Amino acid sequence: MARIKYAFFVFTILFISACSTTKYLAPGQKLYNGAKITITDKNVTKSEAHTITEQLEDLLRPKPNSKILGLRFKLYEYEKNKTTKRKGLKHFLMTKLGEPPVLLSNVDIVKNASILQNRLQNEGYFLAQVSGDTVTKKDKKIAEVLYSIQTGPAYHYRKITFPTENDDLDTAVTGTSKQTYLKVGDKFNLDVIKNERIRIDSRLKEEGFFYFAPEDLIMRYDSTIAGHQVDLFVKVKGETPEEARWIYSVRNIYVYPDYKLRDTALKMDSAVKYRWYNVIDPKNTFRPFTFKNSVLLHPGDIYNRTEHTNSLSRFIELGPFKFVKNRFEDVTPDSAKLDIYYFLTQQRRKSLQADIVARQTSANYNGTQIDVNFRNRNLFKGAELFTLKFFASQDIQFGSYNNGYNVYQYGVEPSISWPRFVGPFNFNSDNAYIPRTVLSAGYTIVNRSKLYSLNSYNASFGYQWKPNVHVQHQLDLEDITYVNPRNVSQKYIDSIHNTRNPTLAHIINAQFTFGPSYSYTWTNTMETNKPNTLYYNGKVSLSGNIYGLLTGADTPRRVSKLLGTTFNQYVKLENEIRFYHKVGQNSKIAARFMIDIGLPYGNSTVLPYSQQFFIGGSNSLRGFQAHSLGPGAYILPANLATGTGFLPDESGDIKIEANIEYRPKLFSIVEGALFIDAGNIWLLNSNKLLPGAAFGTNFMSQIAADAGFGLRFNFNVLVLRTDLGFPFLEPNPATPVHFGQHGVFNLGIGYPF
Repeated sequence: MARIKYAFFVFTILFISACSTTKYLAPGQKLYNGAKITITDKNVTKSEAHTITEQLEDLLRPKPNSKILGLRFKLYEYEKNKTTKRKGLKHFLMTKLGEPPVLLSNVDIVKNASILQNRLQNEGYFLAQVSGDTVTKKDKKIAEVLYSIQTGPAYHYRKITFPTENDDLDTAVTGTSKQTYLKVGDKFNLDVIKNERIRIDSRLKEEGFFYFAPEDLIMRYDSTIAGHQVDLFVKVKGETPEEARWIYSVRNIYVYPDYKLRDTALKMDSAVKYRWYNVIDPKNTFRPFTFKNSVLLHPGDIYNRTEHTNSLSRFIELGPFKFVKNRFEDVTPDSAKLDIYYFLTQQRRKSLQADIVARQTSANYNGTQIDVNFRNRNLFKGAELFTLKFFASQDIQFGSYNNGYNVYQYGVEPSISWPRFVGPFNFNSDNAYIPRTVLSAGYTIVNRSKLYSLNSYNASFGYQWKPNVHVQHQLDLEDITYVNPRNVSQKYIDSIHNTRNPTLAHIINAQFTFGPSYSYTWTNTMETNKPNTLYYNGKVSLSGNIYGLLTGADTPRRVSKLLGTTFNQYVKLENEIRFYHKVGQNSKIAARFMIDIGLPYGNSTVLPYSQQFFIGGSNSLRGFQAHSLGPGAYILPANLATGTGFLPDESGDIKIEANIEYRPKLFSIVEGALFIDAGNIWLLNSNKLLPGAAFGTNFMSQIAADAGFGLRFNFNVLVLRTDLGFPFLEPNPATPVHFGQHGVFNLGIGYPF
């Protein structure tokens, strides 16, 4: 009780101190407390008045001193630490935490009233009148400004008229009218008119009007129509220059792949013709065909700004170039033709880079990784990217069962990427993204301290392409993985015998998978202005299907091998959808739903361990330790766990998971989170050693769930995340649940989804 009284006393002193900021004012000065806007028109609806007021308040200047819980703490810090010194603690507190007083004398009421009136007139309230006056508060040293607004009636469009003349430019302008932003019945709005001019210009740039500009259009309006209506006329200015009225086509295209700023000569004598474009590259740094997927315009084509812009993007996407500059030359004004020059400045062709990164895995392992990357950005003079990566990492499991079984990994990953499709077929697209062919391989030693180590080999060959900004495809024609035990400790072998848990043995079984996979991604989350955004990823993976069929591996009780090794057979489907909804300017709701299923058959009764699903941990169900849930209602009996110093990573063939999280911004770089997670994993086929692990009609009763809260520290370059989750639903009724009694703390990097 004494502590509560002391805390209340301290808070009261701070409150009184923060409230007394007016004592620092000079005689006659008044602190500006902000402004209020009152709309006096009775014909304006409440919702319309609220919208108008909200828009106009953002225009008022200056802004009053900021408040926290109604108190001007920043002003208090400024006055308390006021100093003329340019260094020291007081200067820091005054300039970084403090805020100088905003006085009534700083407010230009007449100017603000004029700005408000002008904005109202631009939005169709042509008869608007605004006046302002000061109001002194009870505290004579505080004042605010009251702006009274008489909006008058809003003017609406009665008629929209586009040009009726018959020349090319007028016809083209009128041809864009179906997509116009100007609609009969809408309220007059100057911003919409400005955007309409930009829209028309953008459309005309697709039709060859190279020199046309938005300023060549004039919007005339007649507001004398009865009933507060407006007739709007879209016109091409009479003084528009002749070249702005011409439709331009392409004559020649030149590409300079080794351009440097000191280069001044065009070197036309060294031009090499390749199909529809010319390459000027005296040093032969690139083969001419390299740019066939980047030069989208052709001689004779009508100039099109989208195709030109996409060409610039594709030159950068090739990889070897850090700058792209273009130039248009009007070569034959009488026939309106353009020569196009693309000047490409190369990056350093070969580079060696070392990175030290902090990372987190799905199993709650937190650690560091050192990467050494060698890159050659033009291996065969066709903009191929060759990468050779060496890496080493150490991961420590963060959680209540961290007993020193850390994971160490060492490996090498060579890969080569071609900026085109390599194969018997061709793929053409005219967007900003270049299709790629990727060949990669890798070898990794995985060492789980005191338990086991594994050799992991992988290789893949496939294609990546984006038909538009929202969609991405990845097709791997062959994806091979081979994992075999390198050595296994006696402690781990004893644990397998003592617990009789097949999961422990499954981890160190040899795994051999090969087959195609296809992934489809659709997202508009990059469109941050939208209130609702979506992300979807679907993937299908196959292993050993055709070869298994040919060799009879699908026949019951017959095991087939390839290169002397039993291979895995399965069909694996993965689906993930994320939804984001903006609640306010600085807060959002994020939701995720996943449903994954693997169908082992033939050689396999379960998915190989490297392809199985896991649940729990900092990016999953945060009220449960990573990989500790399931499968199904299975619980490792306490008598079998005796003598083991670790828990196995429980895995399954089926996974269902759902998450929802509210993310408000609290202050500065600190964000909050309130979340609920639910889900579980299951085996497709029953196993007598894992009772309750198989998927069945009662799967809903085996769903686990948790709730919790967390903080995120957004440093822009990374997001450091802390979450505290509490289980409130266990997958097995035999496990007691006391919400709030046992929490799981998670430390993560980045958002969970």
